[in-house]
Formats: sequence, C-alpha cells, structure tokens
Amino acid sequence: MGILTAQQAVALYGAENPFTSPAALRASNYCAPADGALSRLLDWRRVSSRTRFAEKAFRAFVLSSAFSCVAGKAAIASAAYRFGRYSDFGSLASSEGLARDLCAFVAERPFMSARYASFIAVFDESECGGERWFETALWRELQRLAELSARHFAWDSRCADDVEAPDFGFSFAGKAFFVVGLHPNSSRLSRRFLMPALVFNAHEQFVEARRNGRFERIQRLVRARELTLQGSVNPELSEFGRRSEARQYSGRHAESDWRCPFKAP
Repeated sequence: MGILTAQQAVALYGAENPFTSPAALRASNYCAPADGALSRLLDWRRVSSRTRFAEKAFRAFVLSSAFSCVAGKAAIASAAYRFGRYSDFGSLASSEGLARDLCAFVAERPFMSARYASFIAVFDESECGGERWFETALWRELQRLAELSARHFAWDSRCADDVEAPDFGFSFAGKAFFVVGLHPNSSRLSRRFLMPALVFNAHEQFVEARRNGRFERIQRLVRARELTLQGSVNPELSEFGRRSEARQYSGRHAESDWRCPFKAP
C-alpha cells in the first residue's frame, strides 16, 4: 500500500481539512504504519513512545486468538489502518483532535487499495468504569463528533440518521461508519482491550462484501470464533441492515427497551 510523501499527505489530508482549531491541531495524532514503525501523516512530528506502545498493544491484541473479527485481523495484518492515541476519553480537546484525524482518514481511504481498512482511536484513561460507563462515554464521544462534523458536512445519504432505524449508520465527514468499541471491562473477550478504543469501519466495505458474497462467510467465521473463545455468540450481533447497528457499538448486551442516547444534529 505504501506511505505518502510529506508533501502528498499535507496536500491531500491537511490543507483541505476543516478541523483546524488550536485544540484540534494540538491533539491530532494521525499515524500510519510502515515497515514496522509509525509515522504521523499530518504534521510529521515524532511519534510519542506512548502512542507506539498503544499501537503495538492493539496490533498484538487483534492478531491474537482473543480477537474474533477476521476482517479486523486482515486490516491489521496488511497494515491497512490508521491509528491515533488521545489523552482523555471524553474531553473536548481530544474530540477535536480525533475529528481532524477521522476526517483525514475519510479523505485518504479512497487511495488505499486494501479491501478492509479501519481508523483506530485509543484513549488514555486511568480509571475505566464498567460497561455502562463505557457505553455512556462512547455515545457522548460520537455525539460530539457528529456535532463537529455537522458544521461542515451533510449526513451520509446512504444511511439513516435515525438511531432506531434498521439502516442507521454513524456518519462523519459525509461517510457512514460502523463503530466498534473496546475497553478493559467488556464482558465480551474479543472487546476487552487494555485501553478504551473506538474502531471506525466504513460502511462501504460491508456493502461491498455483501455484494460479492463475502459478508456471510465473514459472519460465520466470526460467530464460530466467538463460540470457541467464549462459548456463546454476542447476543447483539444481528443481520446487517435488519436492526439498528447502534446496539452493537459498545459491546454491552442492551435491554430490550434500551434507547440510544444519540441524536443526529
């Protein structure tokens, strides 16, 4: 897949990026793997040791037997991902930096030849709560990102903005994403990472997989791995497009009358 030159990266993902507040520029941490190392594509500053540690830990987790998603494994194994570490899960400054980096990923994704690619955001958090804590924090973060995005971009017209609709998809910078949350206290082993993390997967790759008949095979493999790993399938897993995917984002088994706190701006 290769890595862009500094001039190409700035031209494609920096100059046209609308998230340029001082907070966004300070917290931005858009990193790409290449030859076993990370490079920052938007400013080419030195990658911090904490970011390198978080990326190596995440990569090791996904490639281990504790992680069940085969598409995610493929993205990591082929270095088809972008990575960012942010200081606080829930702070406005971190959200602005994440917005800048996720917008860069939306701009870069069409130039990436990989079938499956993801943007991975991890957060420093000294005191992680349980599943309800994470669910609340996740939707607070997505609400803030959606509000930042709405200042510059329309909702992706290919998915619903109603969080209860079966064709809902989280939209940022005009692109729909399926979001996977991970944290240290998840009841699902394949979501139990040592730091809070959000993985943004473009809807387009799931649509393409369904069109080519790969989606059902991936689904079978994931469910088989879940059974082997934990003895059960995540009860929130459902057929793509038949029930709102919002229930799946945090990984918590939601009650039948659960209502998502998110509202599209």
